[in-house]
Amino acid sequence: MATKTVLLMGQPNVGKSVVFCHLTGMHIAVSNYPGTTVDFTEGSMEIGGVPCRLIDAPGTYGLNATNEAEQVAIDLLEQQPSAVVCVLDAISLESGLHLLLQVLDYGLPTIIVVNRQDLAQKRGLQIDHRRLQAELGVEVVPTVAVAGEGLDDVQEALHRLLTNGATGCVSGCEISGCCAGNPSAAPAPEALCPAAGASGNPGPAPMSAQADLWARAEALTARVSVEPEGDGAPARVDPLIRPWPGIPMALGIVGLMFGLVIGLGMGLRRFLLLPFFSGLVFPLIEATVVALVSPQWLRSILIGEYGFLIKGLEWPFALVLPYVLSFYLGLSVLEDWGYLPRLGVLLDGLLNKIGLSGSCIIPLLLGYGCGIPAIMATRSLASRKQRLMISSMVCFTVPCVSQTGAFVSLLAERSLVAVLLLFLLSLLSVVVLGAVMDRVFRGDAPYTLMEVPQLLLPRPKILLKKVLMRVRHYVLEGALPMIIAVLFVSILYETGVLSVAGRAFAPLISGWLNLPDQAVV
Repeated sequence: MATKTVLLMGQPNVGKSVVFCHLTGMHIAVSNYPGTTVDFTEGSMEIGGVPCRLIDAPGTYGLNATNEAEQVAIDLLEQQPSAVVCVLDAISLESGLHLLLQVLDYGLPTIIVVNRQDLAQKRGLQIDHRRLQAELGVEVVPTVAVAGEGLDDVQEALHRLLTNGATGCVSGCEISGCCAGNPSAAPAPEALCPAAGASGNPGPAPMSAQADLWARAEALTARVSVEPEGDGAPARVDPLIRPWPGIPMALGIVGLMFGLVIGLGMGLRRFLLLPFFSGLVFPLIEATVVALVSPQWLRSILIGEYGFLIKGLEWPFALVLPYVLSFYLGLSVLEDWGYLPRLGVLLDGLLNKIGLSGSCIIPLLLGYGCGIPAIMATRSLASRKQRLMISSMVCFTVPCVSQTGAFVSLLAERSLVAVLLLFLLSLLSVVVLGAVMDRVFRGDAPYTLMEVPQLLLPRPKILLKKVLMRVRHYVLEGALPMIIAVLFVSILYETGVLSVAGRAFAPLISGWLNLPDQAVV
């Protein structure tokens, strides 16, 4: 039986990744900010015995190819998948419908998932899902993805969609205007989107068509949803995105995270990991090597001053791992709480002065964890200039969590002020490099397009899953290469190559840099 392709579409922060995890069983990061699914994620599943390939497209606000994330989503749609699952946010339905109308313009079999029903109900927002289904001729499934509510219904609806082929409506549906079992009853793409073309591949819509799309999305939202009474009152500005008290609160929140990284990391290292390795693991390794290995040179490589089996475990796991854990715990709390987009809006004006937008704060902060996801996250930025600038900053001015762990371990016990000054130096370097590159690179003036989600208490289960997945990434991408490097250095040290190189570089290291002789090697 031929494998069918199912494309998962939606804006950032709508719970698309949670739906993906449920359908495929894969565990991926579920973040509360744009940029997590910049690359599409792929998984396999079976729907009613039919083998399927599920692709989680990058979160995107539209299909106008204004950045690389949108272009990837468009390319995936143009490959004509067997079905599309479009995930909307119940509390920002209008913007989701704006994207949905563009997706429907491709004329592909589609079902709609309206997620975050619990938040809509708390706000008193009522959505008539049957009316929405009748208006669009496409099956609508309400869900609360993080709690698992409605996800089995998504799978059943997808089964019906793949079985019927042309529509996601339930066979025998009596909703007026529904198209169940009758593809010709489905609204034509032109009726949903004026930019539709006969080929089903509309391309970027002109500005007039975009305005018409928004008008249609607004009118459709008004017909299928009821706002709570008194909702017409002026919206209250989020205090976290105003200079006062936003900036003092930002300094306090970042300071608390800094304290969490250092305090929790030092505690884990001093009271848990070092006693475990020093008191149990290392004595066992040394006794085993002494008993089994006779040549002294090989013993030195394995358990000597730069012993592979000792330093190869101590540095990545006893020295760096505790700070990896504490950093990713703090970052994940800020993500799932919903604070990071607010920090981006707050700092937008300052970042504009060096040619960046507020949304750039996300990959910059990710860089303090790991440069790889930070550079990948730049694909969601609006301009090539900003992508080049952030990638350069991450490479040249932002220490990753492994380097941070080493800095904190070496300096924190002697002087916390030195650690703080080190990070202030990093921030100063970011500003200087940004100002220089803003003048060197040409490009449009920065603008910020960020969704500010509701502040939510992080869910411990999702938080734990996210931290464990990132620690696993550190072990594979950071610790293993570090262990190989320790082996390489140990061989160079015991064979005398490092001593020769040390003497050659002594005038520079101990002379010009005025470092102690021990630092030369």
